Amino acid sequence: MRKDKQKVLDEVWDDDRVRSFLGKTVPTQSGASFPGDPDFYVLRHAYQSMRPEDFSRFLAFYRAEGRDVRARDGHGRTLAEAIAGHAKAAPFVELLNAD
Repeated sequence: MRKDKQKVLDEVWDDDRVRSFLGKTVPTQSGASFPGDPDFYVLRHAYQSMRPEDFSRFLAFYRAEGRDVRARDGHGRTLAEAIAGHAKAAPFVELLNAD
């Protein structure tokens, strides 16, 4: 971490900030969108950015919009399948698999 940057711990995420992740767009590479369902990239970005308790709130907003929790990436994997091997993914996988 750069010396001029302070590490932020226990930052409070309000509902507006959590909802802002719903507007994430599909990333591109060389001008072409990544393959797969756009909802997958919204979920992945939220997973990479949030703590489980914030991700749980995000999923409530996400589902309320009728978005697909089982969206697939370009390899045909859901987010739960793609992150299953990550060391700290268990609470996220549990949230994704809850119906």
